[in-house]
Amino acid sequence: MARRKDSPQKAAMREMMRDYLKNNDISIKDGTDVNSIMRDMMSVLLEGALDEELDEELGYSKYDYRNKETDNSRNGHSSKTMHTSYGDMDVAIPRDHNGEYEPQLIKKYQNTVTQDMEEKILSMYAKGMTTGDIESHMRELYDIDISDSTISRITDKILPIVKEWQERPLEEVYAVVFMDAIHYHVRSEGRIVKRAVYIALGIDMNGKKDVLGMYVGENESAKFWLSIMNGLKNRGVEDILIACVDGLNGFPQAIEAVYPKTEIQQCIIHQIRNSTKFVSYKDIKKLMADLKLVYAAPTEETALNELELFKDKWDSKYPKIYKSWHDNRATLSTYFKYPEAVRRLIYTTNAIEGFNRQLRKVTKSKTVFPSDDSLLKMLYLATMDITKKWTGHRQDWGQIHSQLEIYFEERLIGHNL
Repeated sequence: MARRKDSPQKAAMREMMRDYLKNNDISIKDGTDVNSIMRDMMSVLLEGALDEELDEELGYSKYDYRNKETDNSRNGHSSKTMHTSYGDMDVAIPRDHNGEYEPQLIKKYQNTVTQDMEEKILSMYAKGMTTGDIESHMRELYDIDISDSTISRITDKILPIVKEWQERPLEEVYAVVFMDAIHYHVRSEGRIVKRAVYIALGIDMNGKKDVLGMYVGENESAKFWLSIMNGLKNRGVEDILIACVDGLNGFPQAIEAVYPKTEIQQCIIHQIRNSTKFVSYKDIKKLMADLKLVYAAPTEETALNELELFKDKWDSKYPKIYKSWHDNRATLSTYFKYPEAVRRLIYTTNAIEGFNRQLRKVTKSKTVFPSDDSLLKMLYLATMDITKKWTGHRQDWGQIHSQLEIYFEERLIGHNL
């Protein structure tokens, strides 16, 4: 295919480049040579534009003293190293005698030229690379020396975006909201403390999955969960049909205060793990078979009968297991009232645990975060990276949606779904 005819500007630039390469005896052998030339070109363009910027600021061009109407004047240049997609380059920044000139093309504290460079750094940060890894990567691939403070300054630009994301409007109704916590170590006031990040993941009435929010806290309490529930309410969530949790302290009281009609399902898998972790390996196989008769029962009535039989057989040896299942039966047995498709959806918190696993994979290189903000930055960027792949909905959502419409008909009336 023939090359399209150049515009006059492009033709002039092509001719200029041809002369430049020929007169300076430059040959291009690989991408490194191209980067070197592009750095030179960018430097010349920026310096020319900055000189023109100062001309406009002073009101007269260099050596044009006859049109000078100010007591201010040029005062040489200062050198500044800029990070670009083509590598590091030095730019001569013009100065004025009175110190009034503030460059607009390259701001006072700016040290990157292109948005592309910042996007590369944010992308690496989102994938869990440490600042040291990012420094090495930028040096090896782009011939750029970039400091910890520069990386922090670039990633700090995310914080207002995180705040905006945390406060964005949400859907009126969510079919299911999963709540779970993931723990990290953070440096705070000279000490290393344990922080819990509480995550709310929702599935709306169209079957679309989304992370509703992430909240950094020290411990679970009804007051803490109440603030989260009120936050969801203020962002437009009028109802949550079912909430799936992993036995979170204070959660039932908090959600009842804000969403009194929401049904709570405690994760069965977590209940099994927590209640059987001290069972002898000699008993575990038989005990698990008997316990399965409880949680896999077709009805709640059958499950309660099986639980009593389990007590008769195992209570003398493992009394805490029966007590745990019996005391939590209200939140453990919610799923029995629903057909199989809905049961599979709310039976466990696997949906949010899968998301948490991906977060842990990204953050595993960080044993301690320097601050709550640095933790939130990485989790937000990782979340954006993970959730961009969440398209469509579950294959069985049509069936689930039909059943939810029947079970929650009165609560769904009046909502634009």
